[in-house]
Amino acid sequence: MHPDRKELAPGLSISRILTGLWQVADQERDGKTLDLGTGAEALAAYAEAGFDTFDMADHYGTSELITGEMLRRWTGPTRPRAFTKWCPEPGPMTAEVVRAGVQARLDRLGVERIELLQFHWWSFEHPAWLDALHELTRLKAEGLIGELGVTNFDTAHLNLAIADGIPLVSNQISFSLIDRRAAGHLADACKKHGVQLLAYGTLCGGFLSERWLGKPEPEAVEDWSGAKYLRFIHAAGGWEAYQGILRAADSIARKHSVSISNVATRWVLEHAHVAGVIVGARLGENEHRDDNMRLFQFELDASDHAALDSAFAATTQIPGDCGDEYRQPPFLTASGDLSHHLAEMPSALQAVTDPDNPDRARVFSGSLWEPIAGYCRALRDGERIMVSGTTATHGVDRTVAVGDAGAQTTYILDKIAASVRALGGDPRDILRTRMYLRGDEDIEPAARAHGLRFTINPPANTTFLVGNLIGDFRVEIEAEAVISR
Repeated sequence: MHPDRKELAPGLSISRILTGLWQVADQERDGKTLDLGTGAEALAAYAEAGFDTFDMADHYGTSELITGEMLRRWTGPTRPRAFTKWCPEPGPMTAEVVRAGVQARLDRLGVERIELLQFHWWSFEHPAWLDALHELTRLKAEGLIGELGVTNFDTAHLNLAIADGIPLVSNQISFSLIDRRAAGHLADACKKHGVQLLAYGTLCGGFLSERWLGKPEPEAVEDWSGAKYLRFIHAAGGWEAYQGILRAADSIARKHSVSISNVATRWVLEHAHVAGVIVGARLGENEHRDDNMRLFQFELDASDHAALDSAFAATTQIPGDCGDEYRQPPFLTASGDLSHHLAEMPSALQAVTDPDNPDRARVFSGSLWEPIAGYCRALRDGERIMVSGTTATHGVDRTVAVGDAGAQTTYILDKIAASVRALGGDPRDILRTRMYLRGDEDIEPAARAHGLRFTINPPANTTFLVGNLIGDFRVEIEAEAVISR
């Protein structure tokens, strides 16, 4: 028996259980590197068993090199699928920078085309992520990339990317019995745009298994994956709430004669917008191919879902939207708090202190009209920050997401947040927004995009229907902030 398959894009059939190689980085974290030949043999065993779709990234140790060696040796009739990610630091995304990032992936994998290139961006306040995706789209047209995906994109920015013309087929995000965010707003966006999810964290670093049923919380977890998902358990209500889910999954598992891990993974797979789940492999150590094959021998029925829903009721929803754990508190990552990492990233905007008043500073976004009309993007006077009416202008004069008020709202709020941060504030310091909309049809999408941005610390807001805006703009927003002590 072989694992189920699904078409991620026309002509791109994948195993619904993808083999994730992030743990290669954990295996190599003491400075040692895995033997390429031995690693290639381990991957070949997965492929021969039908688990022939592999997921990796530029920073997963030597995972790309190991996969490249496996592909070089492969003699079977169907070539395994190798998906990788490019995760650059924010900064200018020129054609040369993007091409170099893709070429490095091609060289390490030893292939002429990357079947699925997935793009990750740390902070949407730096707008160069759109430049990068447009360049990747051009490289796709050249044939260097088969399909484009993203990783850890929230609902708002997935909508924005597609509204701006990026042909995305997938989004890779956390999705599990513990982290159920992907069943919310993101599910609606996937259905609307025909995007499918590749879900990771489905077993929460091994916590969704018999090993932890009825056991006390560990004082410390040594491996990166375990440390990360213990943070998810805490954010979801703590150890006892998690044990409630584990008990429900165990009852269902015994009913179907499968494992708790099978139940946890099957629950994710049964969501219509999920193409596949990524199960991590520690090459040469833990292999669970036989157990994973049992996923396709049973289905969850109504009573199973009712039991899980009852357990969910005792938990807390993970804060924010998908991917927020990398960009804002609470940081639920392997290394914990990423605020220092984000603070060190270059800003797209720079503050200029008023030479006649050291308590006053301005930022300029470089749009065409700022010097013509004689205004700045934002001004700080003491602890108060005022942000001018801001539109979805990218660079000098390109309008982003023409015709889509929700996507334009998302882009504008990113620019406003960047302006506040460049002047020494934090987006949480925004106390008031005013939105000016072109037409009745813009009210709901703009309001929903505003709501997605301000699920926490919502500001005062007034929305105006003005009937007309310059050019292709559907939305204009101004804001006020006071820097909190």
